[in-house]
Amino acid sequence: MNITRRTLLQTAAAVTAAKAAPNDRIAVGMIGCGARAHELMAAIQKHPSAEIVAVADAYKGRVERAIDRTGGRARSFPSYRELLADKSTDAVVVATPDHLHRPIILEALAAGKDVYSEKPLTYRASEGLEIIQAARRGGRIVQVGSQGVSGDVQRTAREWIRSGKLGRITMIRAAYNRNTASGAWIYPIPPDASPKTVDWEAFLGPAPKRPFSLERFFRWRCYEDYSGGIATDLFVHLCTTIHYLMDAKMPAAVAALGQLYRWKESREVPDTINAVLEYPEGFAVNLSSTFNNQLAAESGFQILGTQGSIVIGWNEVTFYPDTAVEDNRWIVESWPRAYEEAYFKDPKVIESELRPRRAGEPQKFKSDGVDPTISHFGNFFSALRSRQPFYEDAAVGHRAAACAHMVNLSAKQRRLVEWDFGADNIRA
Repeated sequence: MNITRRTLLQTAAAVTAAKAAPNDRIAVGMIGCGARAHELMAAIQKHPSAEIVAVADAYKGRVERAIDRTGGRARSFPSYRELLADKSTDAVVVATPDHLHRPIILEALAAGKDVYSEKPLTYRASEGLEIIQAARRGGRIVQVGSQGVSGDVQRTAREWIRSGKLGRITMIRAAYNRNTASGAWIYPIPPDASPKTVDWEAFLGPAPKRPFSLERFFRWRCYEDYSGGIATDLFVHLCTTIHYLMDAKMPAAVAALGQLYRWKESREVPDTINAVLEYPEGFAVNLSSTFNNQLAAESGFQILGTQGSIVIGWNEVTFYPDTAVEDNRWIVESWPRAYEEAYFKDPKVIESELRPRRAGEPQKFKSDGVDPTISHFGNFFSALRSRQPFYEDAAVGHRAAACAHMVNLSAKQRRLVEWDFGADNIRA
């Protein structure tokens, strides 16, 4: 992972603080040590102001590898509850399957820990309200891990939108497409995985009791008992970004359709889904994802305004001015000749239809290559010290996840789903 200028400044400040107070590092516990958690660990280790001191996971192999990644410094705990009981841990990273987020986060807050939760914050929309209240009651920081909002690309896009250079924005298109088994979450299973190395009961938690299954354990995103599939894994990122860019809270209504067409091995959730979200701020959103084609041009964001468009990719954003020119010639040519001639002598018509217009040049911003996860943890650690939450707090995470839950509910029940702004929850 490279480091942006912003992160260099954050790191420099952290190094200075560490030199001034070497024992004042933020002690971090990792609850869940799967593939994404190991990426998070690498990002945390870019910050000298923090140290990973504790790890817990329901598969012993992940715990072993996590300790190895800390140079043997982190301690392992048999369960997340024992980790939370450790007074030396300041904050925890919750990187477990979705259905375990609520109980772990609530117990962490009750134990006086600050929390970084991987997205989605919730498994059900109503859980977000509990987490918000618990964080406020205990004065704890909760930050959610849709890391794009900490990157320079999305910050630049937000500034361009706020400057008014796009004009009025009425349509946003966003997509995530893939075309591999791994992209569809059908992951390889470790050779040593067995009832001896996997704590099945810890994995199930509040989920329905089922017989031991390595497929369910290692490919949990494919099953409704533990995940909301495409919507909660991918659309939640898109919705977080849209809310950040547009200063929006929630769509008023969502309509969606989704099907399982191809990846039927160890799977219940759709591999293709499309959704339309209507926002009261005056714009609509099209979200789409398929695991059956990975056309690069269809992944990312298109933000369409009356004076220009923004296209956001993985590490760059481009503004395209929209120089629309009226052309009514084909209509006016059906009029009587005298009216046609008079039409094109009108000064307003000359200005809008006949005067040549030069298209503006595209404007591009490219990030220097940082993984925004590093910056996201920089914002988290800064929030822990200042006690001022970063943008993506529990309330923001609650609503982004709720968008995904609305999509799934609409697709499953084949109906329009509405948001209750007063209750801050899905309308019953």
